[in-house]
Amino acid sequence: MSTLRRLPPETINRIAAGEVVERPASVVKELVENALDAQAQSIDIEVEEGGKARILIADDGHGMSRDELLLAVERHATSKLAPDADGQWDLLAISTMGFRGEALPSIGSVARLNLTTQRSGEDAWTLRIEGGTQSGPEPAPPLGLSGTRIEVRDLFFAVPARLKFLKSERAESMAISDVIKRLAMARPDVAFTLSSNGRTTLRLMAKGMDEAARLARLDDILGHDFAQNSIAIDQEREGVRITGFAGLPTYHQGSNRHQYLFVNGRPVRDKLLHGAVRGAYADFLARDRHPALALFVDLDPHKVDVNVHPAKAEVRFADPGLVRGLIVGALRHGLANAGHRASTTTAGFALGRARPEGEPGGANPLPYQSAAPWGRQSAPRPSMGENTRFAAFDAPSAQHETQAPAAVEEGQHLPLGAARAQVHETYIVTQTEDGIVIVDQHAAHERLVYEDMKKALAASGVTAQALLVPEIVELDEQSAERVLARADELDELGLSLEAFGQGAVAVRATPALLGNVDATRLVRDLADDLAEFDSALSLKERLEEVCSTMACHGSVRAGRRLNAAEMNALLRQMEATPHSGQCNHGRPTYVELKLKDIERLFGRR
Repeated sequence: MSTLRRLPPETINRIAAGEVVERPASVVKELVENALDAQAQSIDIEVEEGGKARILIADDGHGMSRDELLLAVERHATSKLAPDADGQWDLLAISTMGFRGEALPSIGSVARLNLTTQRSGEDAWTLRIEGGTQSGPEPAPPLGLSGTRIEVRDLFFAVPARLKFLKSERAESMAISDVIKRLAMARPDVAFTLSSNGRTTLRLMAKGMDEAARLARLDDILGHDFAQNSIAIDQEREGVRITGFAGLPTYHQGSNRHQYLFVNGRPVRDKLLHGAVRGAYADFLARDRHPALALFVDLDPHKVDVNVHPAKAEVRFADPGLVRGLIVGALRHGLANAGHRASTTTAGFALGRARPEGEPGGANPLPYQSAAPWGRQSAPRPSMGENTRFAAFDAPSAQHETQAPAAVEEGQHLPLGAARAQVHETYIVTQTEDGIVIVDQHAAHERLVYEDMKKALAASGVTAQALLVPEIVELDEQSAERVLARADELDELGLSLEAFGQGAVAVRATPALLGNVDATRLVRDLADDLAEFDSALSLKERLEEVCSTMACHGSVRAGRRLNAAEMNALLRQMEATPHSGQCNHGRPTYVELKLKDIERLFGRR
């Protein structure tokens, strides 16, 4: 028979620390969030041995007084909450990240903590905690006008068993860097510096808080490619606002680790939000590809619970359907406004492969050095000039019509230019004002047909085919409830479901587009999608896959010869159709090469 025992305070603190302090990155996150709540404009982070040996966080925030310093290291002390006029504590009235309290005693119980702080116009004070044992506060040298300096040494020295669960120094350093980058994305108005083992690995200058500043901060963190290949998102509905930047479908990744989501400025990893993103891009990307984006959700703190996870990594919304619908709508609206735009990285890759072997970025290095390598000529080569255009040429077929010079001149001012040739009866080459465009005629027309089919489908609805004998699908009780709760939504997609006892549903009709479908597998896939993403993605993807296949067979095939009028008509239709920059699987339908880049290939620049 077990015996009940009261735990000693130091053991309680160490157990509590395990919920908050999982690894060095957890310590950095908590302390940097404290600095942000202190209204710091500059935060410096130094780590040694991946944070296991030493972590230093220095900020220029408003600091703390001697009495606040003593209170900050007590358990359950915080400035996040305050009693109302009736003396009640509202656990949802949280508008800060978690100022000074809560994490500090947990960190001090498992490490050596040295905390120095100074308020403007007051003396500086230092307090030390070693394995839960406190000493001080004592007077300290001034930090400047105000600020706080927190040093954490020998993390987990008081619980050495935790050390064996830490990863390599490199892995822990990368985790710290990821934490800083996420926090920095939400606060472009704050400067961040990260140093590891004495070497500066990240330096971000303060930018401001407007849209341009946020994009500039994302450019610093995610790279110039993301800034060039993203679209601005800004939508609001019923007090919930979605802002940020989302990557074009052709700028996709192999995993969702490039998706950064924030709720009221707090970085989160929430399956509802990730599911909404997946649903918004489901029509443009293959299932194993993922978009890159940074989205910021802002709403009334009373409509979101941030305390459902010890590390605040997950949240719970009062109206998850509203948030999910707004994210999907905002992303699809932004992608539609992007029109025929495709990512610039496709052209960059093409240019990289086109460089002569041996040149930087070329396919393979040359085994020898030419007598006059590019860029080292005795006399500079003449430039083609900004106003010089490529000479118009005709497609290599007697069946092709020759375009009048006036028509070419007029067409090249349009976004996709004027058609000049068809190559291998598959690719259309066009001339624009400042370069050329190469269009995959089959992929482009496939997307156009697909968009037309989607419009027709939306106008007339999905036709359902009734089953002669309803098919009974056995599920667990929770899965059945999830599916039946979305019965109206599924009915609009042509799938008619009814309850059939406990933990089972009866399928009475399926979408006619799917033909002879395995209803049991379809419903079970839908139940999994609803559990993971809160969205019936499987059915939508299957419908879209059928439409995509039909569009593929109904589009202009590779190998078909087109005359000039047909090629230009295709280009104009692409310019007028949303999402025509990528095919139904996220691949680009065209590649644009700027004249200056082509000149650089031939050594003219």
